[in-house]
Amino acid sequence: MDVRLCPGMGPVLEKFRDVQRIAVLRGGGLGDLIYTYPALNALKTAYPQATVTLLGTPVHAAVATATDGPVDDVELLPVARGVHDGPRNGERFDDDAEDVAAEEAFFKAMQARKFDLALQMHGGGRFSNPFLLRLGARHTAGTRTKDAEPLERNLDYIYYQNEPERWLEVAGLAGAPAVVAPPLFPKPEHQRNIVGLRDPQRSSLVVVHPGATDPRRRWPASYFAEAAAGLAADGAQVLIVGDRSEKALAQEVAELAVRALPAASRQAVTSVAGELDIGDLAALLAEASVMLASDSGPRHLAQALGTPTVGIFWVGNAINAGPRGRSMHRVHMSWLTRCPRCGADITQVGWTAPHCGHDDTLIRGIAVADVVQDVLDLTATSLLLRGK
Repeated sequence: MDVRLCPGMGPVLEKFRDVQRIAVLRGGGLGDLIYTYPALNALKTAYPQATVTLLGTPVHAAVATATDGPVDDVELLPVARGVHDGPRNGERFDDDAEDVAAEEAFFKAMQARKFDLALQMHGGGRFSNPFLLRLGARHTAGTRTKDAEPLERNLDYIYYQNEPERWLEVAGLAGAPAVVAPPLFPKPEHQRNIVGLRDPQRSSLVVVHPGATDPRRRWPASYFAEAAAGLAADGAQVLIVGDRSEKALAQEVAELAVRALPAASRQAVTSVAGELDIGDLAALLAEASVMLASDSGPRHLAQALGTPTVGIFWVGNAINAGPRGRSMHRVHMSWLTRCPRCGADITQVGWTAPHCGHDDTLIRGIAVADVVQDVLDLTATSLLLRGK
């Protein structure tokens, strides 16, 4: 077998022959999808004649439809334990949520597509590897913990690893070396939809996302508001984004920021949370000078679109999800290793580690002034790159 080494990554094994149809398994949310895009671009380059089908979730389908990228089509996953969670009973997966008939129909349809190659890019494989094998693909590759069923080609799953690089290593198992991929590009109709949001009287556009799926990853609303007010006072337009569940949080940030501003600048900070679909959000982020956010899906989307970002991270999340470069992206990081309320060790994370039950933010101590300065520095870089 031909084996090459990709600098900074793992081995690039020999390509599989006669690959026309590739399936990639990836559940989860927006950020989970964006982690895989470097690997998907690598696969598309290595197998230019093949179609790449993402086995994903509704938000993944929305992103693929709204942007030009490496995904040719999306098949929605059925509810399946450890792959695509359904309704939950508290913190415990509800076994009754699994629809056996829907799973059987899904696998029957996928087997009929006769995939040549299926890649598992969803965790350590305890649940996702058996799921992938049921597709009936000729070849398989992916990550694997010691207790997971093996695939044809396997990468040991260690929790603390940069996620995009992890999936690039999996692509390498399939013979696809890392490539410099172009940024995502929003479809024209979404670019048209956001034209009216831009205030041409303001010197720059900063998009702020104060939310995160895990409350512990959220910078406090008052900190975001102070930053938004400081940026607006410096001449920026600040638009606060989020999904429908984050409308109240976004509105709180906007109202706190507006109170801190003189009357002449109060129109510079507004919330559009809950008003944009994923394609419009992508178009807005592509237009932004800089994005300021906690570790969240929209921040990862902004990075994939080529927009500079300032991210607020807990140290463990920075290892797994933080951007590598610093010319276009800045990371502010909390080094807490224990729960602020009960003192429980919070570094033991992953698929099986228990949650102490407290959702206190882990990133309260990051100074607003330092964050604002990084946004201003990247704004100057962004405007220079765009010729403004």
